[in-house]
Amino acid sequence: MEITAMRALLLVALATTAFASTAATPQGPALLKLNTWLHHHSILLSRGIDSSNVSHSLQQSVTQYLEFLHRYTEDSFPDQVSLIWREVRLKVMVPMLRAAVVLSMIMSVMLVMEAVHMSAVSLGVKLLRRKPEKRYKWEPITGDVEMGSQAYPMVLVQIPMYNEREVYKLSIGAACGLTWPTDRIIIQVLDDSTDPVIKDLVALECKIWASKGMNIKYVVRETRKGYKAGALKKGMEQSYVQQCDFVAIFDADFQPQSDFLMRTIPFLMYNSNIALVQARWDFGTAGVWRILAINEAGGWKDRTTVEDMDLAVRASLKGWKFLYVGDIKVKSELPCTYKAYCHQQHRWTCGAANLFRKMAWDVILSKEVSLCKKFHVIYSFFFVRRIIAPIVTFFLYCVVIPISVLVPEVSVPIWGMIYIPTTITILNAIRNPSSLHIMPFWILFENVMSMHRMKAALIGLLETANVNEWVVTKKLGDALMEKPDITLPVKSPNKFRDRFNLSELGFAVFLLFCASYNVAYGKNYCYVYIYLQAIAFVVMGIGYIGTFIFNS
Repeated sequence: MEITAMRALLLVALATTAFASTAATPQGPALLKLNTWLHHHSILLSRGIDSSNVSHSLQQSVTQYLEFLHRYTEDSFPDQVSLIWREVRLKVMVPMLRAAVVLSMIMSVMLVMEAVHMSAVSLGVKLLRRKPEKRYKWEPITGDVEMGSQAYPMVLVQIPMYNEREVYKLSIGAACGLTWPTDRIIIQVLDDSTDPVIKDLVALECKIWASKGMNIKYVVRETRKGYKAGALKKGMEQSYVQQCDFVAIFDADFQPQSDFLMRTIPFLMYNSNIALVQARWDFGTAGVWRILAINEAGGWKDRTTVEDMDLAVRASLKGWKFLYVGDIKVKSELPCTYKAYCHQQHRWTCGAANLFRKMAWDVILSKEVSLCKKFHVIYSFFFVRRIIAPIVTFFLYCVVIPISVLVPEVSVPIWGMIYIPTTITILNAIRNPSSLHIMPFWILFENVMSMHRMKAALIGLLETANVNEWVVTKKLGDALMEKPDITLPVKSPNKFRDRFNLSELGFAVFLLFCASYNVAYGKNYCYVYIYLQAIAFVVMGIGYIGTFIFNS
């Protein structure tokens, strides 16, 4: 029985030392010698020699072996970890990272080509001075003695809002202040507010303007089905809308200039093929629609969170044209907090990607537009700008480049890592020269935002459960400007996430690790960029941007 146990123990010892002695370590020769000695004793046992001396000697040898094995594994553990990491890196990470680099370079080339094309078109328009008034017929609307106000077309102004305590007076007042005959305009306030106090305030404001002679309608719904698109659709179903030719749509934070209609409506009056005249926000677009084009395109649909883009694409497939007038600006409000901005960008990015999923085949099968226009809509408008742009920004500059410093066998081409982003930055700077001084900060900020945009694009493209999530952007209106010495009332935060953004902080740790590794072991200077990007993630992570408002 004792000999059987000894044999089993020897077999285990022999197998372990045989494997360990093959390792390329300083302990290899000693292990080989010990393995030979153990093999000799196993032969004695196999021949049936059962002496007490052999048994005692074998016990001492096994004890020495176990002690030696313990010291060996303790001393060579770092070497084993290094060996495992090297094998994983070579067999798993290198092929995957090389594929990621190739994919990133392809997407980067697509993005820079689109940026060059857009800049060339923009530059050509400026050099040739192709102003909208020269390309399309435009004449000022003047009163007629015989016709009087009838010379003006009937215009509907829609203002969708939801619990807009801070801005409802501003938007309603701006709409009622538009220069247009009062008998040729209808102001329609589409109130989806769930707060009864705010609903009463909005209704009261409408009554005040009605008492001043304005034709203003207050429309409410029982549910918020379809969100903004549902509200706009409800408004268009009102009987009095049938007498209107055009509809101007302003969000609750929009404050158009008084001459907005006088400058935009003539384009629609004298050019029957134009469906939409877009004006410029101080950071976006707003416009006036031809109601006939809306109806012909199928009206407002609530299948995505970008109802205006949805309608525009459907109208373009019907052959309608759109006109952008950059000289006309509409005052609006940027999101006041970082989280509000993230929610807004998520809604826009996710909605656009989801619309691409829903409409790609409709565009391909459309018989009313040319092949060139189909290519532009699918490739340029949707695929590159709405899918590729948010994905490659985060994937390349925040994932591939940082990981590449951990894998020296793979390198990102210099032209893809520096030349392409530099070209895109220069093109943006040329189009926005007044913002040149903030361009470096803008790049770092956009890279952080690309994390949210990439997630949103994938959600929209894959159409996951929360694809139609709609978080209304909180607005402050002129509250801070009117009383700059008074701070907003806040409560102590009850949740850690109310103050900190954990995803940004977690990703900052990853970037800091990559940058530090590059400093210690790398042969390039990628750590300069990675450290800066990590700092940007930290700044966003601790909420040190925008106006912070605790959830009450």
